[in-house]
Amino acid sequence: MISKLHYITQEMIDFTHSQLAEEVCKGGADWIQLRVKNKSKDQFLKIALETQMICKKYNAKLIINDNVEIAKEINADGVHLGKTDLHPAKARDILGKNFIIGCSANTYEDILYLSSYKIDYIGLGPYRFTLTKENISPVIGLEGYGKIINKCKNAEISIPVIVIGGINFNDIDILLEKGIYGVAISSAINFAKNKQTQTKKIINKINKFGYAKP
Repeated sequence: MISKLHYITQEMIDFTHSQLAEEVCKGGADWIQLRVKNKSKDQFLKIALETQMICKKYNAKLIINDNVEIAKEINADGVHLGKTDLHPAKARDILGKNFIIGCSANTYEDILYLSSYKIDYIGLGPYRFTLTKENISPVIGLEGYGKIINKCKNAEISIPVIVIGGINFNDIDILLEKGIYGVAISSAINFAKNKQTQTKKIINKINKFGYAKP
């Protein structure tokens, strides 16, 4: 089952990746994407193992951003691949059928292409400009998401689409109303004074929206 909240770690001064993961897991998150940048393999591996311990403690899935090698070595739950990362077909060959594979997309054409491969979800973005990601693709915006989701429905593409890129608490309702499956959030949780409380608020908003729908 693909979670409707994908939490993404980031480099912070006062918290390690594993500490961030524990805060959001305490708040009810069950999907942690570990995003580690500009580290050696040994450093990445250490961070990944520490974060995996937290995920196992709270029965949360651990998705490794970009790095198929690390995901396989620690037997993570999955990997998220950017547009310039390893091709999803090659990743599937390396990781096997039981690993979760998600891929980044910026257009309907990207989704159409990716949906022909054995992947589990698509991260579509960015919603708005964000400083947490380098080499950002063109911003999609709310209207753009509506158009892309409608095209997916007309083409009977049912793969879960997760919105990513600069999403804050007040964006959740309007995005879900567009038919989006879920949201990926980083800074809106990481820079909250109380990360647990913020995570709970986000999950409650997602759940209430779902329950309100037929």
